[in-house]
Amino acid sequence: MLAAIRTWAIAVKEFRQLSRDRITFAMIVMIPLIQLMLFGYAINTEVRHVPSGVVNLSHSAVARHVIADLQASKTVNFINSYDSVKQAEDALRRGDVHAILYLPSDFLRRFEEYRLGISQRPVAQWITDASDPLLSSAIASLRQVPLAKSGLQSSNGFATPFRVVQFYNPERRNPVNIVPGLVAVILTMTMILFTSAAIVREREQGNMEFLINTPVQPIELMLGKITPYVVIGFIQTAIILSLGALLFAVPLPENIGSLLLMTLLFITASLTLGLLISTRAQTQLQAMQLTVFILLPSILLSGFMFPYDAMPVPAQWIAEALPATHFVRSIRAVVLRDALWWELWPDVVFLAGFTLLGMLVATWRFQKRLD
Repeated sequence: MLAAIRTWAIAVKEFRQLSRDRITFAMIVMIPLIQLMLFGYAINTEVRHVPSGVVNLSHSAVARHVIADLQASKTVNFINSYDSVKQAEDALRRGDVHAILYLPSDFLRRFEEYRLGISQRPVAQWITDASDPLLSSAIASLRQVPLAKSGLQSSNGFATPFRVVQFYNPERRNPVNIVPGLVAVILTMTMILFTSAAIVREREQGNMEFLINTPVQPIELMLGKITPYVVIGFIQTAIILSLGALLFAVPLPENIGSLLLMTLLFITASLTLGLLISTRAQTQLQAMQLTVFILLPSILLSGFMFPYDAMPVPAQWIAEALPATHFVRSIRAVVLRDALWWELWPDVVFLAGFTLLGMLVATWRFQKRLD
């Protein structure tokens, strides 16, 4: 009986301690809520509204009907038109679009031959970015979509009117898509985890008073904290890409300068995010809890596991606020499509701005603690 009473007293003490620990108490509620929302609402493997471009050299009424039918399928969303295949392929390489519909100048003649059963050759062509196999498969499925407005039906029954050409990953191998994204996931986990406890660890070890009494400025402390981990981040990136090339035949990037710049920007952004957590958390346990809170959406909404374009618009807004989303997009562009860093300027601007703003906020919060 006395043992039960003592056990209950300890349990009551733990409940009261948890109720006073606002961060831990919030994580108890928020982590399952976020998981439920992500997996039940935001995560979707059914690809819809793939950003696409069109090269229409036919300019015929039938061609316009074909484009309208494909748009009505809701699998693709034609966001731009191009005057030449070269322009469209450049947009595909930059990541502006993920698929291109090419209607040749003799489209109308091909269409009539196909409709009458004279010829079974394709009347048009899809060019897809196969670095994401799910997106490529969604476009390939359009070969079987009936085109009601255009009347694209032969006398021999339905046949495939489109040819699909797959760029960057013609075999649609999953490792080609996963390995570059894995760089973002591992760097997110390690960089944020390492630095999220940086300031907290100094406080718990009793070094904070020493740091306060030194001439070290807050910004100098922040920069000094993250510098060693920048080197670690580059080492991890080299290991992942090298082993990916060796074990899974993932191509190594040709534009090493673009890869180094984008990786540096992401590493510093992740480290800055860890420092922000470190200035908020009171204990290393709280720092780890906040890190997990950031990791879940960073992994699930970044496009690493599930196509970004398949997510609802509100989920895409959240994803755009996360550094991992911009790095997954840019490293796949650099590694798989040989994109140059200035072609990825929206991601460059976001990562650089996130780092600058985050460093200023972390420095200000640390200065406020000194006061």
